[in-house]
Formats: sequence, C-alpha cells, structure tokens
Amino acid sequence: MYSPVVQKLIDIFSRFPGVGPRTASRFVFYLLRKSSPEMDEFLDSIISLRKFVKICIFCRNPFEPKSKETLCPICSDARRDRTLLCVVEKETDLALLEKTKKYKGLYFVLGGLLSPLRKKETERLMIESFLKRVKSPEQFGLMGFDLKEVIVAISYTTEGEATTLYLERALKPFNKKITRLGQGLPLGAEIEYADEETLSSALAGRKEV
Repeated sequence: MYSPVVQKLIDIFSRFPGVGPRTASRFVFYLLRKSSPEMDEFLDSIISLRKFVKICIFCRNPFEPKSKETLCPICSDARRDRTLLCVVEKETDLALLEKTKKYKGLYFVLGGLLSPLRKKETERLMIESFLKRVKSPEQFGLMGFDLKEVIVAISYTTEGEATTLYLERALKPFNKKITRLGQGLPLGAEIEYADEETLSSALAGRKEV
C-alpha cells in the first residue's frame, strides 16, 4: 500500500513503546508534511542523540559527558548518599524523583518490568545487571559505595508487583534493608503520572518489605 521507504519508517516507529502501526503511520505522514528546515532540525536532533548522549555505566541513566566520563553527574557526585540505592523502572521515574529534591542517594534504571506470565531472557538479564552492581560497584566505576538500603520505587501494577517480588528474593542473600514507596501511591498507579508532592509523600513514607 505504501512505498517501501514510507513502510520501513512506519515499521521502525511501530517498535516504539505504546506505538502501533496506525499511530506510527501518523508520525510518518506528519513528518512528510514538515518543511525542509523542520525536517533538518528533527534529523539533527536524532544524530545529536546518538553522538552526544551516553548511558551511565552504573545507573544506566542517559547523560551528556563533557569529556570521557562514564558516570553520570548523580553517580559521580561525592555529596550523594552512597548507602542508598533507588531502583526505578525508567528514566522518567528517576527524573520525577529528582524533582522532589527529597532523595539524595543513588539510582539504578531497570529499563522495564517483569511480566508475571512471561519471563523473557532480556527481563532476567536486567535484574542480573542490577545485582552485579550491588555486588561489585567498583567494576562499574563507583567508589565508596556502602549500600545499606535498597528503595524499590516501582509502580503498584501487576508487572511492578512481580518485579518487586523478584528483586526481593534476589536481594535476600545480600542482607540489605529493602523498602518500597509508601503512602500516596494507590494500587495500580504508575510513578510516571504521579505529581511531585505525592512522590515526596511516598518516598518519606516508604516501608520495609
């Protein structure tokens, strides 16, 4: 139906989270209607994303290094509390927690959640990646790490509950305090849609699991 070039771009957009073929086709035809300067701006932004944005070797949060840094500004900040590690699903959750200015520890971005029905190999690997950092942080460039508490800042959804349970079991041999965000986040709520005041309350009222 569409030309090969158009169809290929639709297929690429369809791989984005939450984007189906119909929405992907809207994206493509929206771009086709843009002027040359606007298209150039879009293409330049994609190239800059690839060229200048790196992933922190420890927490896996994107950042723009000034030279050859491998740790993001949060992980490399000596003023952060290195006894606390907050586990989040995605980068937007980390950004929201930072906006509250109530948390001063470190983070780890899982990049996804476990499904209670299907445990893919990639999902298991992301948990293993997290455990490696808990066990040997110095291998990922983080020095002076003295972990005492892991805060599981994951949404109260079915997938979030499955991931939390898996993390709790995996962390048990490390004998560390494990807490979850407390009051303020209702069952089934996603952190991404919570306001800063709600997150601050949930962080302050975190409870041990």
